[in-house]
Amino acid sequence: MSKRTIVITGGAGILGQAAARRALTDGYQVVLIDRASIGDKAGLAGDVRFGDVDLTDAASASAAMADAADQCGGIDALLNIAGGFAWETLQDGDVESWERMFAINLRTAVVASKAALPWLTKSQSGRIVNIGAAGAVKSDMGMGAYAASKAGVARLTESLSRELLGKVTVNAVLPSIIDTPANRADMPDADPSDWVAPDDLAAVILFLASEQARAVTGALLPVTGRV
Repeated sequence: MSKRTIVITGGAGILGQAAARRALTDGYQVVLIDRASIGDKAGLAGDVRFGDVDLTDAASASAAMADAADQCGGIDALLNIAGGFAWETLQDGDVESWERMFAINLRTAVVASKAALPWLTKSQSGRIVNIGAAGAVKSDMGMGAYAASKAGVARLTESLSRELLGKVTVNAVLPSIIDTPANRADMPDADPSDWVAPDDLAAVILFLASEQARAVTGALLPVTGRV
C-alpha cells in the first residue's frame, strides 16, 4: 500500500480516538489496538481494529502487530497511547498499585515497541511516539506510582532513541491534565480550559510521527496547556 501505516495502542480511549481522527485526516492507514473492544466509537472510516489484545503479553502483542503489518503492508509508526492513571498515597494505598501502573504505562510501551520493531526498522521513516507525563518530571502527593511509571517511559524513550539512531526516531510527549470526561468528573471545580485538549495533543503526536519530524529523536516534549 502507498499510504503510511500508523498503529495506535489504546485505540479505544479518548486520546487514541483523537489521534486516529488526526491520522486519518493526514492520510495514514490507521490500525487501532486495545485490550477493550474498540467498536466504532468515533465513526472512523478506513481504519483496522484489533480489540482484546493484551499489550503486557509479548505473544499477544506480536500477533497483533504481525496481523496489522500483513493487512496494511508494513508498519511505519507506532503511537504508544495505552495507559492509565491512579491517585493513591503510599500510606493508605496498595503496593500492588505500583505494579499495575508499571504494567499498563511502561510495560505496554516496551512490549508494543519490541513487537513492532521488525517492521518499523524496514520503514523509510519509522517512528515511535510514547505518552509520558509532565508529572514524571515533578510529581505531587498521590502520584508516586503513576509518575514513576511515566518516568520509566521517559528513560525508555531516551534509551531506545539511541539504540535505533538512524533507523527509527523515538520521542515522547509530556502532557499535563488532558481534558477528558473522567478528569472533569474527578475535578469538578477545576477549569478544563486550562487543560490540554485531546485534539491539540494529538496534533503534536502526529507531528512527531510524521516524515517532517525526521530530525527529532530522543525528545521529551512538554504539552501542558495553561497548567
